[in-house]
Amino acid sequence: MLKVLFAASEAGPFIKTGGLGDVIGSLPKELRKQGIDARVMIPKYKDIPDSFKEKMHFLKDINVSLGWRNQYCGYHLCIHNQVPFYFVDNEYYFKRNGIYGFEDDAERFAFFSRAVLEGLMHLNFAPDIIHCHDWHTGMISVFLKAHYQNNSTYKKMRTIFTVHNLQYQGIFPREILRDILSLDESYFNINGIKFYGQVNYLKGGLMFSDLITTVSSTYAKEIQTTFFGEGLDGVLSYRNNVLYGILNGIDYQQYNPENDIYIYQTFNKNLILEKQKNKEHLQRFLCLPVDNKKPIIAIISRLVSQKGLDLIAHILDEIMDLDLQLVILGTGDPKYEQLFINASKKYPGKISANITFDNILAHKIYAGADMFLMPSLFEPCGLGQLIAMRYGCVPIVRETGGLKDTVESYNKITGKGNGFSFTNYNAHDLLYTIKRAVKYYSNQNTWEKIVKQAMSMDYSWKASALKYKALYEKLII
Repeated sequence: MLKVLFAASEAGPFIKTGGLGDVIGSLPKELRKQGIDARVMIPKYKDIPDSFKEKMHFLKDINVSLGWRNQYCGYHLCIHNQVPFYFVDNEYYFKRNGIYGFEDDAERFAFFSRAVLEGLMHLNFAPDIIHCHDWHTGMISVFLKAHYQNNSTYKKMRTIFTVHNLQYQGIFPREILRDILSLDESYFNINGIKFYGQVNYLKGGLMFSDLITTVSSTYAKEIQTTFFGEGLDGVLSYRNNVLYGILNGIDYQQYNPENDIYIYQTFNKNLILEKQKNKEHLQRFLCLPVDNKKPIIAIISRLVSQKGLDLIAHILDEIMDLDLQLVILGTGDPKYEQLFINASKKYPGKISANITFDNILAHKIYAGADMFLMPSLFEPCGLGQLIAMRYGCVPIVRETGGLKDTVESYNKITGKGNGFSFTNYNAHDLLYTIKRAVKYYSNQNTWEKIVKQAMSMDYSWKASALKYKALYEKLII
């Protein structure tokens, strides 16, 4: 049986801050259905709920070398949804509130990367492949070559590195090369981890892993260009013969309108009228006028510029001139939080600004809203539009990354399409597209057809897991 270890900085449901955690929490489960012994290793953070910590079993403790340091490392195991999850324990690095954004993140995630590799000699699990995710695990492939290539345990071990968002790279001062990473100058060059005079963990993953993947085929092409490449387009173009785009999926058990315990009324594509009950309930819950003729447009997102919120800010008054309601859920940049708070006061009964993260409310909004707005500047994959379509909430998106790969703009001539989209990053193109969607909403038969086509899409993990399986098999032949 093919054995794969996922190494990542977060995994749902234990702890997550975004799409990375969703992927690590759901893809291994699907891979196990495909006959792969997929397991996961993440840090044992303080913020992991006690309900999960109580289910963890202590396995072993060892010392892990990190430069001149000799650090304690404990390993714990928890089986969740039949997937073994290993947790790396070190209170100095991980017993603190939050999981990212600390001054010693270079040291914390270098330790984690060494702990992943060291643990394989002690946990009775020798994977064929270590599947690393984002910059926090970028050094695993580097360490494997630098420190373990002469150890028989690791001789045949291969690595895959997945980029979830190229914007976050883990860039640190050159001084850590020896002090933390125990690497000599031969690794600090254009073909190594050097990046404008500093050390770049993500570049390490790109340069030293056997294969590279990212989370949509369009994003795989985009990141080889200057605009999307974040300074690494040359590296990605250089390694494009081992670069693959595989679309993320969503957990169809977690997001299922037919049995979702968080929504007011369950429904499916053959019972679309039942969705209206969720809309009425949502309007009452958010103190919006109950009116089925007014479409609800939802924004469920981190409130940051990447998500196209500057476009929305530019035309918000014009959007509010339309006969619709706008519901926002999320936190992020204070300027965008304040934008929506102020707008909700300026347009009472038309905007509900929920500046928080609330998973239960998110389910209610997906089930009750008519449209889902995601006009991103760039979007590696995007999960929101996939969840929205599952709940018959028609996406309005910009054609970039995974949004382009998953949303087909409605064509009135062919009758095909599962949403609405625009190409240029332009506020008035966005406004035109919103107006177009609102126009079709007023035609019940057409709108019901678009909703059914959205709900008929299959963005479960099954197809993507088969593509990963094929890559794994290709790598170990």
